[in-house]
Amino acid sequence: MSLLSRTRAAARPGPDEDTDRLEAPVKEFVEFFGGQSPYDRLDADDLARLAATVDVEFFSAGEWVIAEYEQALDRLFVVRAGSVEVVDRGRVVDVLGVGDTFGHISVLSGLPPALAVRAVEDTLCYSMPDPRRTVHEPERLQFSHFNTLVARERLIAAGGPSSRLERPVTESMRPVLWCGPEDTVRDAAQRLTEERRDAALVRYGTGYGIVTDHDFRAKVATGAVGLDAPVSEIASRPALSVTSDATAWAAYLSMVDHGVHHMVVTTAAGDPAGVTGVMDLVGADVHHPLVVRSAIAAARTLDQLAEACELMTPTMVELWDADVSSAQLGAVRAAMVESVVRKVLELEPVHPSLGGTPHSWLVLGSVARREPLPASDVDTALVWQDRDGAPGPGAPAVRDAATATLEHLVRCGLRLCPHDANASHPAFGRPVEHWIGAVDRWIGQPWESTHLVLASALLDARPLTRPRLGQVVQGKLLAGSRHDEFVQAMLRFALTDRPPAGFVKGYVVERWGERRGRLDVKRAGLRPVVSLARALALRAGDVSGTTPERLSRAAQEGLLSTEEADTLEGAFTLFHGLLVDEEIEALRNGRPAATHLSPAALDPLRRRHLREGFRAVERIQERIRSDRRLGLA
Repeated sequence: MSLLSRTRAAARPGPDEDTDRLEAPVKEFVEFFGGQSPYDRLDADDLARLAATVDVEFFSAGEWVIAEYEQALDRLFVVRAGSVEVVDRGRVVDVLGVGDTFGHISVLSGLPPALAVRAVEDTLCYSMPDPRRTVHEPERLQFSHFNTLVARERLIAAGGPSSRLERPVTESMRPVLWCGPEDTVRDAAQRLTEERRDAALVRYGTGYGIVTDHDFRAKVATGAVGLDAPVSEIASRPALSVTSDATAWAAYLSMVDHGVHHMVVTTAAGDPAGVTGVMDLVGADVHHPLVVRSAIAAARTLDQLAEACELMTPTMVELWDADVSSAQLGAVRAAMVESVVRKVLELEPVHPSLGGTPHSWLVLGSVARREPLPASDVDTALVWQDRDGAPGPGAPAVRDAATATLEHLVRCGLRLCPHDANASHPAFGRPVEHWIGAVDRWIGQPWESTHLVLASALLDARPLTRPRLGQVVQGKLLAGSRHDEFVQAMLRFALTDRPPAGFVKGYVVERWGERRGRLDVKRAGLRPVVSLARALALRAGDVSGTTPERLSRAAQEGLLSTEEADTLEGAFTLFHGLLVDEEIEALRNGRPAATHLSPAALDPLRRRHLREGFRAVERIQERIRSDRRLGLA
């Protein structure tokens, strides 16, 4: 009898035990599985049938749950308490916690398990035979076949910067210290010192502002404001705030966005509940982006701005070394890039052709989705409006103005889109009336591939200046969600981005049989997931957010199953994390960053995970191609 069998046998009740004692555990099984995916899709009767097959198994820390070279499993496992680590030839590749299922691929396929599993701590698992043979509606159990990926952020030690940023912001806030608007600067400084605080709120009737140690240094220490002046003269108003249900990460990113070191935590009703600062959230580990953000905000010339931007690359490397996830790294990178664009527009003289002309600058692509790679280029667009009914500036003059701005961005170290998705190009710089006419053509003639390419770019747009003007174009495009032919064309277009078939002897095998020695992970992995998420977001009528947020919304709308959304998000995380890792190493070593890599240079584990990721994406693409509800079948 194997160790696994002995553990299982010990967990089962003997034949003479009182069966009434089982009623409470069965109820607990039903309640537990009813809150876990994919079992939460079962009705009450099927949950009860499932619960009747469950065994409780205990594993001591370090004990193998699934050993290497185990034969095909006849039971799958769900972690009830504790955690397990997934091991590939001695290397830990994932950590699973409460609610995670493992072993199911072997049970469902009849194949030996590819990876071993070991208890990290004393762990309680629920095990059961193939549930599809137990329940009446097995089609509701849609297990993800794409699991046990290299999920870097899940392997970060508890308590590290990344895990701390996932906590509720309320865990990092301090009680509010109030000052009256007529209190003097001297009195406010004394109170902050006595209370050992670095920020206080200042009342303004029904509103409030915030005064921080930075305000004292910048406005009082320089002599700009005297000690006997009202503290209201140095307070910032309105104070940046975040609601109490936000995570520390959401608060931190908002600080990077706005270039501040403190913010107010409010109740759902908008009342101040506390104050938090960047050091409260993450300590000294990952405050570097705010150093860059402050340097950008303080720049008074383009030369100073370019100097501040030199800090961006080392900051990306430091964040990665501090175990910040690739998703968080992308969001911080996007925030810093946007701050550079805004600062360039603030510092450069207004071009004569745009003087007095309302215009909106937009970012596109991965920066707009807040998921760029460390060395991603910057895609831009420009919308302008006629002046009081008079003809606006000519397109050539505006392109000259846009070119000048883009040259300043390059001077600051940003890379422009090499495929002409730049505001200086006629396709991306137009008067608002021309934009509206173009969108009408895209929607009305969806068989033109160029129209679908341009529509895809604008669905990812986010305006940085004059948002109402910039949003006109995307709002017009979103109206296309009511046109079935356009939506179906966008979905078919998204499905043309297909992952490769796999790897053979270090070569990438494309689906048409061609072999390549280099793998473009962005094209082969990221783009199929990003494109599908975008098209489904259009179908749902809401294209806001990141790719994972779009996938989650597609599941909420019933366009994807929960398992499909989780699988695609896992694939996206794998591809994005791998690319970030490659680009960080290139930046660290002074090499040009690229999205291509050699399959032969990958270790077998990474090749396996990439292959599984590609296959998982392909399976979901095939399912969507046959979905009659979407009109593609």
